Amino acid sequence: MGLGGISIWQLLIILAIVVMLFGTSRLRNIGGDLGNAIKGFRDSMKQDKPESEAAGASVVQEESSPEPTSAAAAREESDIDKPPA
Repeated sequence: MGLGGISIWQLLIILAIVVMLFGTSRLRNIGGDLGNAIKGFRDSMKQDKPESEAAGASVVQEESSPEPTSAAAAREESDIDKPPA
């Protein structure tokens, strides 16, 4: 038995029918097109990865240096006490 109850002979018959319907040149073109599509997808994923890592690093730097809450509150109070210009 093969894949899910399909024997090797049944797979060969299906392959022969597909080759007769489409021809070897069209199947070769489909395979090449599929390979190029996968290659393009991988390249675009590699290009997106450094951009997302750079954005994540800048967020981490901003979060790692926040002011203490008491200093921020003191600054806000001093702004309130000042007369309007």
